[in-house]
Amino acid sequence: MEGQDQESRSKVIQVDSKETWDSYLSQAATQGSPIVAHFTAAWCMVSVLMNTYLEEYAATYPDILFLRVDVDDVKVVAKKYEIKAMPTFLMIKGGGEAVEKKMVGANPEEIKKGIEALL
Repeated sequence: MEGQDQESRSKVIQVDSKETWDSYLSQAATQGSPIVAHFTAAWCMVSVLMNTYLEEYAATYPDILFLRVDVDDVKVVAKKYEIKAMPTFLMIKGGGEAVEKKMVGANPEEIKKGIEALL
């Protein structure tokens, strides 16, 4: 049973506050880990469908920190990065504040290319 619980555990971290966001940015900066942030909304079915791809990418690229941010729950972070449509993906290198790439829309292949460019 324990193996099943571990298997079903998400590799994508849900960000629930600005403090959590800041904490993961800081952690990534310290570790030199790139970040892929998926800005989503529970009411946006396209965003919800992208969660499956993000889980797959998180399992494939363990050296990248994958974060999920619900724009309705963490408005201050969404506003900071001028998120105006869902889904939006930010590729952040080295854990810093600088966004390498901002991708709007649900295009799994382009998102994968963006992820690979972080490595």
